[in-house]
Amino acid sequence: MAAAHEHLADSADETPIPFRQAVEALRAARLRPEIEIDPTPAPKRLAPFAYALEAAVVEPGAGPDGEDVDLADGRLVLLYNPAGDDAWQGTFRVVTLARAELEPEMGADPLLPEVSWSWLTGALEAREVDYGEPSGTVTRAASHYFGGLAAREPATQIEIRASWTPAEGPDGAPDMAAHLAAWCDLLCQVAGLPPATLDPAPRGGVVALPQRRGPKPH
Repeated sequence: MAAAHEHLADSADETPIPFRQAVEALRAARLRPEIEIDPTPAPKRLAPFAYALEAAVVEPGAGPDGEDVDLADGRLVLLYNPAGDDAWQGTFRVVTLARAELEPEMGADPLLPEVSWSWLTGALEAREVDYGEPSGTVTRAASHYFGGLAAREPATQIEIRASWTPAEGPDGAPDMAAHLAAWCDLLCQVAGLPPATLDPAPRGGVVALPQRRGPKPH
């Protein structure tokens, strides 16, 4: 946990209380057991204060030699500007990335981008978190291998980049535990995992991705 504090601020006394509370909520969030999450260096030029996490959805022993396999991975960055930001319409901003490998036939679905974006908004709504100013992109890329790599099967990757402004609570800090849980729900969606009931349980529903094989280790 010492490493996590290094990305919070050089001195805790200089860290605004709302941002400190938001970061502590991220650290205390209860997540699905398939999620592995760790602090990572945060960008320094996007806001006066920033904190970042990287996460992966892991299937233990799913590799050909019994190794663990990452089904999806991503990054969540919490930005804070005490003076506010006109583009954010608030003082906090959540910036995220989620990506996973899909079956080629799933990647060819023309509705995949719209459905993928609905996974994000549905996850946020299911967690009943308040947010505004959402924006983002859904990108899919197909890879075909030739020559010395011809034995590899075609691969399709989906990448969801999104940001939104979390609503601040009475103490000035957003409920970042709920926002993180919603983002992890999205990671599990793109990983093809079946829905799981967490405590507190999400409300509403999100269309699930059909279960599929995980990405092959290279």
